[in-house]
Amino acid sequence: MQSIHIQRLIALPYFGLGGWCLFAPNMVERMTINPEYQHLSATSALFIGCFGAQAVLGGLFIWFSRFTRASFLTYAIALLPFFGFNYYFVYELPILNRWMALDFGSNAAMFILSIWGWRMKIREEAKL
Repeated sequence: MQSIHIQRLIALPYFGLGGWCLFAPNMVERMTINPEYQHLSATSALFIGCFGAQAVLGGLFIWFSRFTRASFLTYAIALLPFFGFNYYFVYELPILNRWMALDFGSNAAMFILSIWGWRMKIREEAKL
């Protein structure tokens, strides 16, 4: 395996979860947001769909770019606040429900992959 393969694995949650938000925003709202916070309106579908479109776009950039060591490490560090977001909006202010475990799991996988990619990139560059 090479670092480019790890990079492309990082892109997959963006295509999967982002695509879900883009193509089925009402389903995402019904399944991931606690009922007392659901709007199920055209506006909430628009916002969730826009979020999904941005995620898919991000996935495309990750897939087709060439990450450096710094890219992998920066990405891993940038993911850390998302764990706080998941915790806060599931447990402290429970707008989001346990389905957010999908997001948490994706973030954890991307974090681990980013660290793995960073380490692999160091080894690849040492061989040059």
